[in-house]
Amino acid sequence: MPEFKLSPSVLAADFSRLGEEAEAVEKAGAPYLHLDVMDGQFAPSFSLGIPVIESLRKRSGLLFDTHLMIEHPEHYLEAFAQAGSDLITVHVEACRHLDRVIREIHSLGKKAGVALNPATPVESVKHIASMVDMILLMTVNPGFGGQKYIPYCTRKIRELRQWLEEEKLDTDIQVDGGIGLDNVREVVSAGANVIVAGSAVFRGDPGENVQAFYRCIESM
Repeated sequence: MPEFKLSPSVLAADFSRLGEEAEAVEKAGAPYLHLDVMDGQFAPSFSLGIPVIESLRKRSGLLFDTHLMIEHPEHYLEAFAQAGSDLITVHVEACRHLDRVIREIHSLGKKAGVALNPATPVESVKHIASMVDMILLMTVNPGFGGQKYIPYCTRKIRELRQWLEEEKLDTDIQVDGGIGLDNVREVVSAGANVIVAGSAVFRGDPGENVQAFYRCIESM
């Protein structure tokens, strides 16, 4: 299974101190920074956009893990790439021509991910799994931070990891939603290796919380 990585979600950060918070998690050893982009249509909320990513890029050397929860993401791929995104993830539910969108992300020199909402079956990405660098399984419904983990998602993680191993694909499985120190071992044991955590990282001391996640996984 691919190496464990933590991707702190700035959706839960203090937006008046984003640069400082990004620097804190980087110093603590987090390799990714998860950037949730919502348009109020695909997801029932609004969040950060291109100018914020451009500003953060000046303060952070982390891999920018940009999660587009938006309609028609194909219209904005180049703009997010130019803003500093390193990995761009789009939702299968938002892309009419998913194969084309993934190819375009790669043509921009970026890593590509594909995301599934909790009720979307794993089968929907099996045909393009070999094309992507990461598959993101949402473990809450998109839109808001602080939601509780949906239990049936553990079966989806296990199903996807088993299938990837059968196909000899070393693809990252990212999980996003309701992950904390109380359940991170569960999702990692099921096969996830890139963990998005928002509230569990940015409530309190971000650096200390990042290190707590790594200690938790190392003790498995």
